[in-house]
Amino acid sequence: MAIAMYPSFVIDCPDPVVLARFYGELLGWTVKADEKWGEIRPEDGSNCICFQPVKDFNAPAWPSQDAPQQMHLDVMVRDLDEAEAEVLAIGATKPDHQPGTTFRVFLDPAGHPFCLCVD
Repeated sequence: MAIAMYPSFVIDCPDPVVLARFYGELLGWTVKADEKWGEIRPEDGSNCICFQPVKDFNAPAWPSQDAPQQMHLDVMVRDLDEAEAEVLAIGATKPDHQPGTTFRVFLDPAGHPFCLCVD
């Protein structure tokens, strides 16, 4: 028997509202956010990703590890080209360094890397 019902991931960022809206749009989850805390949840409430503000936040430097990734999400998609267009439209950026062919690396609005992966 597990002690917890589900994991909650907390991501450091400069602005929890911006990242909660970005990932809420990306995943189609409900957003609750203000300047002190942000969170997103799917409709069934089974998971939670939270965003906490950090003063003097230092964004990761992908692909360098001079400023480590700090975290990254792998988001499973059916079509990489379609998903790429959608994440770019909601504020992601695509770095030049792309180390694979079955996934693509993007940066969220705070600079955290995340991957779109073929499911």
